[in-house]
Amino acid sequence: MPIETCSTMPVELGQYSNKNYFPGNRLKRALWYFFNLFFMVNKYNPFSGLRRSVLRLFGAKIGKKVVIKPGVNVKYPWFLEIGDFSWIGEDVWIDNLGKVSIGANVCISQGALLLAGNHNYKKSTFDLIVKEIILEDGVWIGAKAIVTGGVTCHSHAILTSGSVASANLEAYKIYKGNPATFVRNRVME
Repeated sequence: MPIETCSTMPVELGQYSNKNYFPGNRLKRALWYFFNLFFMVNKYNPFSGLRRSVLRLFGAKIGKKVVIKPGVNVKYPWFLEIGDFSWIGEDVWIDNLGKVSIGANVCISQGALLLAGNHNYKKSTFDLIVKEIILEDGVWIGAKAIVTGGVTCHSHAILTSGSVASANLEAYKIYKGNPATFVRNRVME
């Protein structure tokens, strides 16, 4: 088995460039920043319907009877799809630098984080990495849990509170911990 050697090359954040990443024109992003601040993140806006309308205005695909609680932060709504009857809890952060697809009847509990972007720690330039997140129908993401880019949570999987999913979750399974590991099957009545 080969032995890894340590590199002494320093991180050079001054050399960082994300010129190959284009999430939309600057005016659209600037407008969204203020709409997000006033209508989504603002906890004094009690109206889920208004939040749905604002997300749709900026290109999100939102199903019927979706509940979006106050304090939800969405990076780029034009990269977001949410299926029918899903619930997004208070203070959820959808950091969707890439596409985030949320199926029908999905529950994302308060304070959860969907993190579609990361950085390549192996490069001195700390390059941006963007990967899609897919939450299939019936998934439940517990409070303060994290789902990282490139992860698919298959149908009716559960990620328990405070856990971190950095790999795919199988259908009808419950996962816990950091990194999340299988605990037991999800049995529905």
